[in-house]
Amino acid sequence: MITFFLRSQGVLGSAECSCGRNHFTCAVSAFGECTCIPAQWQCDGDNDCGDHSDEDGCMLPTCSPLDFHCDNGKCIRRSWVCDGDNDCEDDSDEQDCPPRECEEDEFHCQNGYCIRSLWHCDGDNDCGDNSDELCDMRKCSDKEFRCTDGSCIAEHWYCDGDTDCKDGSDEENCPSDVMTATCSVEEFQCAYGRCILDIYHCDGDDDCGDWSDESDCSSHQPCRSVEFMCSSGMCINAGWRCDGEFDCDDQSDEKNCTTSMCTADQFRCASGRCVRLSWRCDGEDDCSDGSDEDDCEKTDTPPCAPDQFLCGNGRCIGQRKVCNEVSDCGDGTDEHPHQDCRPRSSDGNCNLNNGGCSQKCQMARALVQCTCHTGYRLMEDGRACQDVDECAEEGYCSQGCTNTEGGFQCWCVQGYELRPDKRSCKALGPEPVLLFANRIDIRQVLPHRSEYTLLLNNLENAIALDFHHNQELVFWSDVTLDRIMKANLNGSNVEEVVSTGLESPGGLAIDWIHDKLYWTDSGTSRIEVANLDGTHRKVLLWQSMEKPRAIALHPIEGKIYWTDWGNTPRIEYANMDGSNRRIIADTHLFWPNGLTIDYAGHRMYWVDAKHHVIERADLDGQNRKAVISQGLPHPFAITVFEDSLYWTDWHTKSINSANKFTGKNQEIIRNKLHFPMDIHTLHPQRQPAGGRNRCGTNNGGCSHLCLPGNKTYTCDCPTGFKKVDQHNCALSLDKFLLFARRTDIRRISFDTEDMSDDVIPLADVRNAVALDWHAEEGFIYWTDVTTDSINRAQWDGSRQEVVVDTSLESPAGLAIDWVTNKLYWTDAGTDRIEVSNADGSMRTVLIWENLDRPRDIVVDPIGGYMYWTDWGVSPKIEQAGMDASSRIVIISSNLTWPNGLAIDYQTQRLYWADAGMKTIEFGNFDGSDRQVLIGSQLPHPFGLTLHEEKLYWTDWQTKSIQCANKMTGLGRQTLAENLENLMDIHMFHRYRTTVRTPCAVNNGGCSHLCLLAPPPKGSSCTCPTGINLQLDGKTCTHGMSSFLIFARRTDIRMVSLDIPYFADVVLAVNRSMKNTIAIGVDPKEGKVYWSDSTLKKVSRANINGTAHEDIIATGLMTTDGLAVDAVGRKIYWTDTGTNRIEVANLDGSMRKVLIWQNLDSPRAIALYHEMGYMYWTDWGEHAKLERSAMDGSDRLVLISNNLGWPNGLAIDSAGSQLLWADAHTERIEAADLNGLNRRTLVSPVQHPYGLTLLGPHIYWTDWQSRSIQRADKTTGANTITVRSNLPGLMDIQAVDREKPLSFNKCGRRNGGCSHLCLPRPNGTSCACPTGILLKGDARSCDDSPETYLLFSNRVSVRRISLDTNDHTDVHVPVPELHNVISLDYDSVDGKLYYTDVSLDVIRRANLDGTGMETVISQGLKTTDGLAVDWVTRNMYWTDTGRNTIEVARLDGTSRKVLVNNSLDEPRAIAVFPSKGYLFWTDWGHIAKIERAHLDGSDRKVLINTDLGWPNGLTLDYDTRRIFWVDAHLDRIESSDLNGKLRQILVSPVSHPFALTQQDRWIYWTDWQTKSIQRVDKHTGRSKETVLANMEGLMDIIIVSPQRQSGTNHCGVNNGGCTHLCFAKTNSFVCACPDEPDSRPCSTSECVCVCVLVCVRETTYFDKQHSREGLHISYVIGGALTILTILIIITAFIIYRHKKSKFTDPGVSNLTYSNPSYRTSTQEVKIETSQKPPIYNQLRYKKEGGGDSGYTKEKIRIVEGVCLLSSEELYWEDLKQLKPSRGGLHTCMRTDTVSLQASSASLDDGETEQLLQEETSECSSINTLTPVTVTPQRHPQHSLPDTGWTPARKPSTESEV
Repeated sequence: MITFFLRSQGVLGSAECSCGRNHFTCAVSAFGECTCIPAQWQCDGDNDCGDHSDEDGCMLPTCSPLDFHCDNGKCIRRSWVCDGDNDCEDDSDEQDCPPRECEEDEFHCQNGYCIRSLWHCDGDNDCGDNSDELCDMRKCSDKEFRCTDGSCIAEHWYCDGDTDCKDGSDEENCPSDVMTATCSVEEFQCAYGRCILDIYHCDGDDDCGDWSDESDCSSHQPCRSVEFMCSSGMCINAGWRCDGEFDCDDQSDEKNCTTSMCTADQFRCASGRCVRLSWRCDGEDDCSDGSDEDDCEKTDTPPCAPDQFLCGNGRCIGQRKVCNEVSDCGDGTDEHPHQDCRPRSSDGNCNLNNGGCSQKCQMARALVQCTCHTGYRLMEDGRACQDVDECAEEGYCSQGCTNTEGGFQCWCVQGYELRPDKRSCKALGPEPVLLFANRIDIRQVLPHRSEYTLLLNNLENAIALDFHHNQELVFWSDVTLDRIMKANLNGSNVEEVVSTGLESPGGLAIDWIHDKLYWTDSGTSRIEVANLDGTHRKVLLWQSMEKPRAIALHPIEGKIYWTDWGNTPRIEYANMDGSNRRIIADTHLFWPNGLTIDYAGHRMYWVDAKHHVIERADLDGQNRKAVISQGLPHPFAITVFEDSLYWTDWHTKSINSANKFTGKNQEIIRNKLHFPMDIHTLHPQRQPAGGRNRCGTNNGGCSHLCLPGNKTYTCDCPTGFKKVDQHNCALSLDKFLLFARRTDIRRISFDTEDMSDDVIPLADVRNAVALDWHAEEGFIYWTDVTTDSINRAQWDGSRQEVVVDTSLESPAGLAIDWVTNKLYWTDAGTDRIEVSNADGSMRTVLIWENLDRPRDIVVDPIGGYMYWTDWGVSPKIEQAGMDASSRIVIISSNLTWPNGLAIDYQTQRLYWADAGMKTIEFGNFDGSDRQVLIGSQLPHPFGLTLHEEKLYWTDWQTKSIQCANKMTGLGRQTLAENLENLMDIHMFHRYRTTVRTPCAVNNGGCSHLCLLAPPPKGSSCTCPTGINLQLDGKTCTHGMSSFLIFARRTDIRMVSLDIPYFADVVLAVNRSMKNTIAIGVDPKEGKVYWSDSTLKKVSRANINGTAHEDIIATGLMTTDGLAVDAVGRKIYWTDTGTNRIEVANLDGSMRKVLIWQNLDSPRAIALYHEMGYMYWTDWGEHAKLERSAMDGSDRLVLISNNLGWPNGLAIDSAGSQLLWADAHTERIEAADLNGLNRRTLVSPVQHPYGLTLLGPHIYWTDWQSRSIQRADKTTGANTITVRSNLPGLMDIQAVDREKPLSFNKCGRRNGGCSHLCLPRPNGTSCACPTGILLKGDARSCDDSPETYLLFSNRVSVRRISLDTNDHTDVHVPVPELHNVISLDYDSVDGKLYYTDVSLDVIRRANLDGTGMETVISQGLKTTDGLAVDWVTRNMYWTDTGRNTIEVARLDGTSRKVLVNNSLDEPRAIAVFPSKGYLFWTDWGHIAKIERAHLDGSDRKVLINTDLGWPNGLTLDYDTRRIFWVDAHLDRIESSDLNGKLRQILVSPVSHPFALTQQDRWIYWTDWQTKSIQRVDKHTGRSKETVLANMEGLMDIIIVSPQRQSGTNHCGVNNGGCTHLCFAKTNSFVCACPDEPDSRPCSTSECVCVCVLVCVRETTYFDKQHSREGLHISYVIGGALTILTILIIITAFIIYRHKKSKFTDPGVSNLTYSNPSYRTSTQEVKIETSQKPPIYNQLRYKKEGGGDSGYTKEKIRIVEGVCLLSSEELYWEDLKQLKPSRGGLHTCMRTDTVSLQASSASLDDGETEQLLQEETSECSSINTLTPVTVTPQRHPQHSLPDTGWTPARKPSTESEV
């Protein structure tokens, strides 16, 4: 046998071996070995090649008669054939078997197997022939995209630039511009289009996933000294440079390499690659070309296969060739005498004694050859057979294996079941899902089929993940955000778990038994543990830890496993409490990335990305073996399930799988992924329930953490907390070192030994510099120079709050006076030292002169002094009293950058660190006896603190915290290292000295601040900034009397003019401001008013910040100017968004639009109450300065030339001049009050905005210089900067509260006005709020307009008056609106009805916002349309979600579904009560407009052609036409009530939604133009925009006295119905609700007999309430019917008799009015007028009046008008008389005859024609009883159910 190595240029395995003649060539080994054996050894049943390749495919000699001969040559027992087991291993023993009967709960495979029914179509090939997976393709949901191969992916993955379908069909035929997403200014665009925050660009982290955010970072070196930076920006180990392997994505690590790049401890492969020297000649091919194993001494010959014999010369031969009397080895070592060979009988025969064989005998080359049955092997004697232990061969069984004589039995652990092959195990439970992190999202893929779904998206950089199956949670780490997050497994409820102290959390593992979270952090080199919510966090392992990566838990065994890819890569394990730590593997490892545990197989698997290998070992590290060593470019993470391994690969961007035993059956599950990271199999068996919870139900009795160990558990404490006994931890820390690190604040506990630094969980720490602490209250304080704030929180991070966040520029030093609870700080930006109470209140400036970049500050409350360093032009250290007295410089020489300061109270010394001198020094408090303590190895000291005998400091350059002896400087130690951006440092303890001070008693007698001072004084009083101390030296004045107040977008500030320095103080309003622009002050009440254009509000508060309230909160857009009339008690404002000038009372009431025409962009506004004038600037296209009276009259343009952007405006009443600032011409100008004598005051000014004046000065804000400037008001000279470095400056006002106010013109009885009294130059005028007309007396107003529009815009309801011309929208204060769609109004009760589709309710409310109630609260989905039947008191609505039309009483009772079939998307709805009609639109698949009676009957499609989206619908009750909007065809159309005479009114309109009608106008809302518009309803012309720029416009309705009029049969007492009454054309019906209520329901109605009557005489009667009951018999009713017929006949005869005598020219035209609803009992006004001679007939006109037919009406009946019978065609038209007509209808029951007036119409021509046609049917009657309709709402007497009333004669003349 010859063995040799192949040298090949190609990939291994692609070359072929060739052996000589008479030789057989074995298969090429993994390392490229070729083996040749004699040809006769092939197919002799002996494993001569060592890999069985010489026996593969051989037909062995015939099996014995007792055996079955498999297709592969194997012999098995015949009894095993067709037993359902694959004994041949090629399934040939199970072919052509009669089908086995499967049980009821089993599925019958095509190959005859039976499997569990549950396994059918689960994605797993359980049958073995895949017949259980021949299933119908899954249907994709609406939110999914179907790939060409039938699989489903998330809809938004289509054309996203990522290939998500396996066949790539989701990225085909995409528009070319899909991926050109542009990132915002604050974002960086990755190479493939994704946007990340710009701060992540060049930060050293691969946030894009392709390193494109780290390329071109010339100014930034993100890689560390031991790393090499690839051209792409990626950082790799420096040792991998030129090692022959491509580690950089762009292969730049192997460019420009010389041959001598391997280090001393490396071996250079023939390929040029470098491997470890220790790997040379270790028997493994580490070079991949075998060169590390060349020329090695054969110290250890590779062993032969188990069934081979090792010859003396090292060759391997088949075991059967030993003692066959042939020297097969070539050296005779396989025969006698070397072997104990028994003599063979050369003439033996199988027929004689079975040839001496114990089992099978066969003849080969005339010699007896014994063989064994399957499951046995031949022993050394060549005759006897021995049982084979199949269980010893790995992978024979999936999990458990039991060996039997001649066979074996496989079994599965709990939670698994044996498959039909009787060898592999299948997990019970749901289908397994692969859960993997993809950097920007977390996805799920089903390994056995193409289902692929998104779990979480929009992530930054998700790396590690794990899940908790029982709690249905997924956890992941994000290395860009440095957070650990969790969410539900359905993707909902995303929460932060750990948000601080993480640097690179690359591994994550969940303990599902004890509910703990473990993670690794290669940045901090730690393994930590916490509860699942992140509480009780503890550093578990930190020593000898370099770069921990993957982590896996075995909570059943209580073990934690992890990989570390530091300088000495290794895999370790420990108990889960951190004890018993062991190294499992530390050889042949380089980049051990992924790690997983096979709980059923008791093994661990890991991947090594540098060695391109997947390995496995027992859980103790024994039996280590490579599973896959080829085809793994860069494996990252791995998981195991059943018999498969799954892993992610960075290079191929794929998820792959293979058999976990052999590494074979490799397949790609998913490729073309974005960036696959961690992976897990989501299945209950991956978190088996078999483990015991060692901590039990009570957390093991532990106060904090209970961590499992090997057999028991350990109670443990969060990092830094000491244990007080076996179970309990201390509740607080006694002593810890506190230090700032810019983006976090950390502590190192001195209570425990580990000295681990722990991040205090604080939010939004951006750039922390200075620190201090207050043990008594438990607070730590810090300054942040990015947010310019001083903050505090409890030592554990709770109760975090901002203490000071205004007027700070660079707060670099901080000190706590723990005796009087004061906070001192330095500000290097403003060059000030300030003090306040510890909570930030009563802040004042202590020192503001001669400071040049003050840095650190310390206080000595014992001595009453404070000390600070100043590192300006002349660095120094100063001392002053803590009240700023006795200031002196103590050290001014040999200083460069004096940074940290510390006081040693014991030795009375001051210590300081100088980063320029690189020293730490000390001296006495007065600066004497100065000495250098440490003067070497101090590259850049910054923070400094003292405690007990030690001095602690931070150093920027060494990135460390160190300490030394404070007296000698010796004993230096490093406490912590590798900490970037170290700042201040302090030792927190609880033993500060207590001192008795004068401030302790009654605050030292001070009204505000009591500050400590040096002896003998002891203390002094001072006042908050801007307020003066009174002469007593104790008390402060009540506030600023003279001050500037200015807006700064997010706050309002004041600068006192009472004190010798300018310091701004923030108005402490407890409300956030977004964009505060204009400002005004009422000095009388001490209130400040401001506008916020983002919140769209005008608000006010007291000058001390209290009593905040919004006074105008609706109808504002951009309120640029605001002025308070303190004399007249009004507020005026300009709105450049709505282009209006408005006025209101100071509380916001009685708001009125003064000017709305010819305004372009009104800005500043100023008032001159004494003169009655207001002035404003307009910086629109034609900039101008205008004036009008303060009531808006007498408007005049004063200046219109040479203006650009006139911003600020002020009136100098003393100098009688007008001043304004122009940001375009860069001037401040002045003119007299008439606009004459114009002159320039100050020029140039950069960008002035606000302007004001006080005394001799003008003040203005400047955007460009970010400052407030001052100059003389007369000359413009002496310009100074009041305050600088104030971005966002807006309006400014100067206030002098001591100045008396002038006389109020409206002071006496409000000028006699009922509402608004406004000044004019020559007096005052009265005015009404917006939309209301002033009455004739010119003094009083109504409370609301008469005719107005109501409309909704989702979150509000608004009103536009049609009585006035300004068309200003006014907010209707209806509360709790979320998404209002449809409106209607009931003018009887004055209530608004509306639908809210967010809450799915119908509600009603009064227009003043009171009385809001929900009338329908259940069973609604999307209520798009609503209509009120004001006569019958019903409401109708459409529900497009349920496709129904419903009705209910107005209070929501008696609810009934009217229409629920053939509806697709019903939208708008309208009612015509007096005609009994209901109309609606349907914009479903087949759009249509339908009509039915009010009960839903007689349904008829009016229009179904040429319709798109019929949205709005309204009725014109005058012309009896339907109008509708079509948002698809973009037009407004109309037709008559039958759908005929259709005409287009307006086309095109962009996107109309709802419409309504009033007088000659049609009004509609438009979504696209965001406006309300109107046109003439007859012509479609005269188009006007009523309101523009209104978002979310929905429904619109008209409220008018003429709109809701008329009546019908149900108008009185609900028609006698118990529940629902529906009027029809000439009758009505009663109906019951769908859900019965407590009242019995009856559907019986009154019997109405309608007769034809002709009237001659005119009479007036009234109708009283009937006192009759229901007991009157129907006999009387019948008699009365006969009587009525006789009367009709009589009337007819009389009429014919007297016809010729009929003349009455004076009563030719009759007019009557409906009374108003507010006075429903008033008498009817009767007017008589002359009829034009052209008419022959009579005409009724119904005028004025209210909105309903519920009022008492007196109707004059004139001879000659006929009532037609109910059968006649035109009865319907005549009975429904419109407001300009009259109509009569008789209804008869029992002893009463009644006539009802109704309100529909006939035009004159129709009436004339009817009367002519029907005169023959008229008869004469002397008297008739007209009816007064009595309202149902205010019954004066009890009404019977019938609703009929007896007649009453008129009793007074006025009634007649």
